[in-house]
Amino acid sequence: MRNYIIQNGINSQLIDGLLISELPPITKPLMRTQTEEIDGRDGDITIPLGYSAYDKEMIIGLYGYYDIDKVVQYFSSSGEVTFSNEPDKVYKYNIFQPVDFERLAHFRTATVTYHVQPFKTSAIEGVVSSVARENTLEIVNHGNVKSKPEITLYGYGLCLLQVNGVNALHARINEYLTIDVEEMEAYKGSVLYNRAVSGDYDDLTLPVGRSVLSWTGNITKLEIKNYSRWI
Repeated sequence: MRNYIIQNGINSQLIDGLLISELPPITKPLMRTQTEEIDGRDGDITIPLGYSAYDKEMIIGLYGYYDIDKVVQYFSSSGEVTFSNEPDKVYKYNIFQPVDFERLAHFRTATVTYHVQPFKTSAIEGVVSSVARENTLEIVNHGNVKSKPEITLYGYGLCLLQVNGVNALHARINEYLTIDVEEMEAYKGSVLYNRAVSGDYDDLTLPVGRSVLSWTGNITKLEIKNYSRWI
């Protein structure tokens, strides 16, 4: 099967003449650490600080009929990408390093460097919704690290969210409110509503495996996505 990528919902196979010659290898992000040496103690103390973003290089080519302007436009982007050697995973990416499109036009090959965030989410899991009038929702993080999902609440007034019976966030809803745990933002449509939320966003992280979300207040529906995460 021919290599491909899906970038912001557009499959590379739909770009005339674009060939994905070589996909990036599947690698693990680097853990950032801090080391401390203490007088009188052998060795050092290593403190993990979190995973680093990293670069993934992909080789592209041209064949047959192509429109170089459309290829340029396709790679002048940022957002989400899926590689065909990981068809069930989504990376968040930016392309900071310039692509040598002149080389691509003359020699039919070039390198694209994706700067990706360390965590991957599922390309196949959809949105999970609560049943009307129920105040609990069971969710499974199928990944290998704790996840920071996006949760949308529908209803009115003040509510309390809990994860596995532990209080997480208070939120004031007016029709609906979206809480992005990874970005630590709350918004309604395109308008930020951070003042509508109080508490620690990290308390809404989901451990690997099964969790139960529960809530109090006048919430008519809860939707959650990006609930599985991998390194």
